[in-house]
Amino acid sequence: MLERCLDMLAPALERPGAVVVDCTLGLGGHSEALLSRFPEARLVALDRDKEALRLSGERLAPYGERATLVHAVYDELPEVLGRLGIPRVDGVLFDLGVSSMQLDEADRGFAYAQDAPLDMRMDQTTGMSAAEVLNTYPAGELVRILRAYGEEKQAKRIVSAIVREREKEPFSNSARLVQLIRDALPQAAKRTGGNPAKRTFQALRIEVNGELSVLERAIPAAVRALAVGGRIAVLSYHSLEDRLVKQVFAAGAATTAPPGLPVVPEQYQPRLRLLTRGAELPTEEEIAENRRAAPARLRGAQRIREDAS
Repeated sequence: MLERCLDMLAPALERPGAVVVDCTLGLGGHSEALLSRFPEARLVALDRDKEALRLSGERLAPYGERATLVHAVYDELPEVLGRLGIPRVDGVLFDLGVSSMQLDEADRGFAYAQDAPLDMRMDQTTGMSAAEVLNTYPAGELVRILRAYGEEKQAKRIVSAIVREREKEPFSNSARLVQLIRDALPQAAKRTGGNPAKRTFQALRIEVNGELSVLERAIPAAVRALAVGGRIAVLSYHSLEDRLVKQVFAAGAATTAPPGLPVVPEQYQPRLRLLTRGAELPTEEEIAENRRAAPARLRGAQRIREDAS
């Protein structure tokens, strides 16, 4: 869906001196496309993964000073822009979820299809690993995480098995967890929805990286950072992310006037104009080309006025 993101951002980025932020740098594919498509634009790109920064730095080196790469989580965007002396930006792109590099490197522990240490930290220099979460969280907290972040209906059954097994031996690798989930689930639950471990792994990853709480802060901060006329595009990969983005965009596109006013004063007018009708989905061709695009949901908005002072 890269081309659709570029097309959505284009009206704000085609003028000289435009500043665009890639909040999820990863291996730099989107950033490279932005720099190539908009030769007058300056890029600021964030990532919490130091290895991603190193690799994308090599990829983007030909663009020289047009690209500024920063080790930061995307909810730190206001601080990053403040340090760089950038008061407003013209475009923001989020490509949420796990980067291909993190999925493909077995020792990161993100993928349930291969045995690996249960790490799942996007920034391996800080925070608790997935193994520590599994081995130390109370049963009730694990049930809450699986239900809230994985939408796992069998959370109690899975957690009961985890607690039983961790007393025998702490969890360290993914294959043991995957097998435990397979054994814990009833046959009917294993017949639909792909790999039965998918929801549990998603829930652990979100908890380990604080993804939803970070996103709750990051999307409003990105909207505030937009200049009037600036645009934001967000690719989400599960309903929890998409719901948060939808809520922020919908609130920005709504009037805040008290009901019943015959004329809505300027300060109550919407700050955003929605650029998508609901969430746009990938085409069959895009999914055929990249299966990981299947769950993607794209939403976009344009800043049309400043916040009321």
